[in-house]
Amino acid sequence: MAALDTAVHTRQRGAGALTVLTWFVGLLFFFPVFWMVLTAFKHEADATTDPPKLFFTPTLEQFGNLFDAGAGPYFLNSLFATTVSTLLVIALAVPAAYALAIRPVKRTQDVLFFFISTKMLPVVAVIVPIYVIAGRIGALDNVWMLVVLYTAMNLPIAVWMMRSFLQEIPAEVLEAAQMDGATLRQTIVQVMLPMVAPGLAATALICVIFAWNEFFFAVNMTASQAATVPLFLVGFMTSEGLYWAQLSAAATLASLPVVLAGWVAQKQLVRGLSMGAIK
Repeated sequence: MAALDTAVHTRQRGAGALTVLTWFVGLLFFFPVFWMVLTAFKHEADATTDPPKLFFTPTLEQFGNLFDAGAGPYFLNSLFATTVSTLLVIALAVPAAYALAIRPVKRTQDVLFFFISTKMLPVVAVIVPIYVIAGRIGALDNVWMLVVLYTAMNLPIAVWMMRSFLQEIPAEVLEAAQMDGATLRQTIVQVMLPMVAPGLAATALICVIFAWNEFFFAVNMTASQAATVPLFLVGFMTSEGLYWAQLSAAATLASLPVVLAGWVAQKQLVRGLSMGAIK
């Protein structure tokens, strides 16, 4: 009995130590974000003190300066390109994933490899031909060009994700829908999509994150009319140095839409990312 009590106490101490370590690691990773948000509410003079100031008089001056500096169009361009490209990706990925998961053919694995192989190609290797084509058709510095590029960028991973989610649907459910006289469209919209809604939310959120944070295409394909939020952040890197308070405020605003989207969809996101993990 004493040995059993000792083992239980040892296990409890181990679990407690693991919990403390987990909290420490989590706070360690969260600290840069916390410091960024904290710095966003400082005056510029308080943001560059040595040692750093932890207690200060908060101000919204930096956020007001951002909109005075013309941050609005950058955010609108990012919002438009991210939203439209994500909707297009979902609209294209669902039928493609249905064909690969429910109606596979002999060369399905080759098709899947082709999709994922496009993610292996360095973006810098294709930017020149894309730039030339965009220039020929007059699509440079156009937000619709970003929509097309972001759609192509996110489509392969979306097809792979949606295929894995659709494979979790029992075949008996689809057979029952067919026996009830449901058309293909009704089967997909009324039967399949509600069952994989968490996976759909997870896929959409990942596409939103990738599109919102994308920098390489934006910096090479836009100038002023279609510039996005990442380019706005780069504008704070000047020869005079970094404006830490303004940069932190801009980074906080840039992070806010994705954080809010993840917070709103957190329940669906967790369920979607764990679909198929437990049989």
